[in-house]
Amino acid sequence: MASLVDRALDAAIVPGWTNIGYKIRAKSWEPIAESLEGRTVVLTGATSGLGRAAALDLARLGADLILVGRNPEKTVRVRSEIAAETGSDTVRIELADLSLLAEIRALAGRLLTDEQAIHVLVNNAGTLFTERSVTAEGIESTLATNLLGHFLLTNLLIPRMVDSAPARIINVASGGMYGQRISISNLQSDQGEYRGSAAYARTKRGQVILTEMWAEQLKNTGVTVSSMHPGWADTPGVVSSLPTFHKITKPLLRTPAEGADTIVWLAASEEAAGQTGLFWMDRQPRPTHKTSRTKEHPEKRQELWDALALLSERDG
Repeated sequence: MASLVDRALDAAIVPGWTNIGYKIRAKSWEPIAESLEGRTVVLTGATSGLGRAAALDLARLGADLILVGRNPEKTVRVRSEIAAETGSDTVRIELADLSLLAEIRALAGRLLTDEQAIHVLVNNAGTLFTERSVTAEGIESTLATNLLGHFLLTNLLIPRMVDSAPARIINVASGGMYGQRISISNLQSDQGEYRGSAAYARTKRGQVILTEMWAEQLKNTGVTVSSMHPGWADTPGVVSSLPTFHKITKPLLRTPAEGADTIVWLAASEEAAGQTGLFWMDRQPRPTHKTSRTKEHPEKRQELWDALALLSERDG
């Protein structure tokens, strides 16, 4: 019966993405009982919304948790709040602007120097811009933050994660990707009218593609790669970037903890162990396309990888 209800919610789309869908599905779940003690978890975008909620639960599970944030005061404050609320003494911070390649390289260098093992990487940092902008390194800001930064950081840390296996990479995507197809020719959203929501959704589509490519590359290494959709969650990012949407849907939005549940489940649960290359929501794998319109040709995947690799080589 639970699986029938789940499939019905998935087919209906919108109800399944709201707090209604979460509450119905969660009735059949067991609490996450696995311990993350002795496991090093790197979590980006950790200071608010889904990241902060995931950090709280990962700390409660005993993770040796590294919170990556951009704002020094905010990151220090959140670290103190999480430590106080959970009683954990294994929560640390790293400061980096994950839209800047130079800062990502420096972050990876520190992590590789300081951490003998990295068991979980959660690529959660992301943003939606209402107007097009470029970073100091000349890269469109949505692409830089949501996709290129993840690509570079993950590739830099993968060798250490292989050595640390079993290990898990979790990419926080969005249901918005169902409405977009990857566009290599417009990767930097510099053609035609800029629409922030579409640019955001294309980067999330790219995350899902990279998830599948990394999963294939890392097959038989003990490193699993997952992407996930948190549903519609009430986060500061939604408030600032989509104020009208937030006002209309607020009664139906999930709490950040509800949106982050699958992140924590993918990081810790034995049930998720060994499952790789899948797109998850509410602890179940979901289809990556709702229509054939968004499907990319196989060669476009390699073109995306090559384009990101070329961009990641920039020196600023």
